[in-house]
Amino acid sequence: MNPDYQQATYERPAPPPMPDNHLVWAILSTIFCCLPFGVVSIVYAAQVESLYLQGRYEEAVDKSKKAFKWAIASAATVAAIMMLYVLILLIITILGLK
Repeated sequence: MNPDYQQATYERPAPPPMPDNHLVWAILSTIFCCLPFGVVSIVYAAQVESLYLQGRYEEAVDKSKKAFKWAIASAATVAAIMMLYVLILLIITILGLK
């Protein structure tokens, strides 16, 4: 073997950090907020880690963002319903309807 010969070594680039799956927010929004939107958020959150481990980083980031958006949509839906409820109560009170 020739001592001048150096074998080329290939190093894998370090993978990007795993995106947050927002699973906690998804579960909390399902329990305390809007069930259908929370379930969608849980489905997306559950896909993040498996996509990341498969090396599909862009898809993992996309699913992470979708999980967060659906958790926010769930919380916003409950906030809107509560505001609508308070508004209806105020109108009933002001008009004196019973």
